This record gives sequence, C-alpha cells and structure tokens, in this order.
Amino acid sequence: MNAPHIPVLLEEVIAAIGPRPDMTVIDATFGAGGYSRALLDAGARVHAFDRDPNAIRDGAAMVEEFAGRLTLHPACFSAMREEMTRIGVPLVDAVVMDIGVSSMQLDQGERGFAFSADGPLDMRMSQSGTSAADFLNSADETAIADVLYQYGEERQSRRVARAIVAARPLETTGDLARVVRRALGHKPHDKKDPATRTFQAVRIHVNDELGELAAGLAAAEALLREGGVLAVVSFHSLEDRIVKRFLREASGAGRAVSRHIPGEIAGPAPTFTRVSKAIRPGDAEIDANPRARSSTLRHAIRTGAPARERTFA
Repeated sequence: MNAPHIPVLLEEVIAAIGPRPDMTVIDATFGAGGYSRALLDAGARVHAFDRDPNAIRDGAAMVEEFAGRLTLHPACFSAMREEMTRIGVPLVDAVVMDIGVSSMQLDQGERGFAFSADGPLDMRMSQSGTSAADFLNSADETAIADVLYQYGEERQSRRVARAIVAARPLETTGDLARVVRRALGHKPHDKKDPATRTFQAVRIHVNDELGELAAGLAAAEALLREGGVLAVVSFHSLEDRIVKRFLREASGAGRAVSRHIPGEIAGPAPTFTRVSKAIRPGDAEIDANPRARSSTLRHAIRTGAPARERTFA
C-alpha cells in the first residue's frame, strides 16, 4: 500500500511565508498539493508548477475547489519567470520549492524511480525525453561512472559503471538494483541498500535536477518583489549546498571589501537578507513521516536590489 504524501516541514514553511489573502505565491513543486492547500487555506492566491502530467491531472479537483485562486502550470519551475511574465504577473510575494522526487513518484512502481517494486527503468518526472534505461544502455562507461560519482557520491562508481555496461541491456529497476548489489556486495542485514546511491544519481541526471534547481533559484530571485519570501526544502547534501551557496552569494555573506584599498569596487547590492540557518524536522515529524528525516529548509527575504542576471550551478 502506498504511503500518503505528507508535506515536509509544512508548519515551518508556512511560518516563514506568512500567507494572507492579499498575497500571490508560487508553489514551484506542486506534487500532491500539500503546500498549495495550506497557502490557499490562509487565503493566498497560488500559482503552482509541476512537470509531471500526473500531478497536474490529479490537481484538477483542487483547482475547482478553490475557485479561481489556484492556477496549475504544467511546466518545469525553471520556466516560472517566463510563464508568469506571459500571463501578466511580473512579481510575486513568495516562492516555495520542495526539491526532488515526490512520494507519489517513488511509490508508483511503473514510474521506475525506486527498486522497492520492480518496474520499467524510467525515472522521468515529465514522462518524456531520455529515460534511465536510454541513458544506461547507451552511455559509455566513463559517462556513467561520472554521473554516479557526481550525483550519487558513489566512491566505487567505476566498478558499478563497468558492471552496468557488462550487463546491458537493462530494462527494469530490478535489473539495475541486482547489478549494483552484485558489483558492491550486498547482505540482507545491511542498513542501506548499495543501489540507493546509483538510483539517486541516475534520477538526478535524467531529470537535470541540479540544473533545474539552479535555474529555479535565479527565476525566483527575479520574480520576488521587495519583502518577498523564498523558502526552499531540499533532501540531500547536493541540493542543500546549491541553495546555501546561492543564498550566501545573494546576501553578500562572506564578501569583504576593504576600505583601506583605494579604488576597490564593491560587489552588487545583496538581493536577499535575513537568511535563515538550516531548519530540520523535529523527532515528532520524523516519527510521523520517516521521509522527512533528511529534509532541510532555508528561507530568506528579498531586498529591493535588482536581480542578478545569471544562474547558479
């Protein structure tokens, strides 16, 4: 039986945003609509983005329920600036982002995101483009090893890549999991399945998740009005490092200009202020929702400085 989707760090996200009836908020990752519903219940108008056609389809009932205050956009959140400009909403009051794969995607074996149930080796959030099977069955050993090392932090990436190439063609999630387990050694009592890192890496690569995150952060910076709130929930260190570095650079933290050096030019004015420390779930939330364990929330307030016309990778 599939676990219900529970929005992570919901109370903390809503407290950071402080939604009210005169606000327009972007939910950059609609999923099952957990954040959107809480924002709508507080009276805000919500524009929600999701590249997964299933999420857009399943959200139709919520659109009807909230009669004109929820708009669903079937698009990647990296495109939210262009989409909002297209519909005549150049600035918003808050952007919330919940990065990574959703509970529904993980729990649907036919989507191929997890090895808990054998299914097609797919992993595409948008259900279009290059699948995990396409990549693993066509890429050379070096390219596969690079993806596993960079996105899965797999220290034995070359060994795993060699095993994948030798076992091709791979068709199902079970095929991939078995190859990785044989390559790395797997005992039933091991705390963590050795295939976990490979599945994370391939999923991130297939969906360009880190590139999307960098582009989405830049888009949020451009869309937020002065005083607007950016709130980002991430689920692993690769994502959190990107968010942390983005906010550090955007807030000017760590940038020092010496008044003793004549002619030294100050950097651009900070575009964010009041950057929070990392906020993590408490024991009660983790007990109620074990998938919250690795989550981290960071939020900040937009200044009136012009957005920097660049992305952050």
